[in-house]
Amino acid sequence: MKLIKLKTVMDCTGLARSTVYKFIAEGRFPKPVKLGARMVAWVESEIQDWIQEKIEQRQLSAAE
Repeated sequence: MKLIKLKTVMDCTGLARSTVYKFIAEGRFPKPVKLGARMVAWVESEIQDWIQEKIEQRQLSAAE
């Protein structure tokens, strides 16, 4: 299991920092793991699963 920081999350998803946190607040994005008073990271596999879900949604909507 690997933890990744916000910059890597943003690079992988193409989302801006504000969008990542907006989606978290809306329950549409994986929550980060708190590592310290001012440090968080995300579980890499959860981010990859979120990306895969978006790809599958695209394929389903294209098939309709």
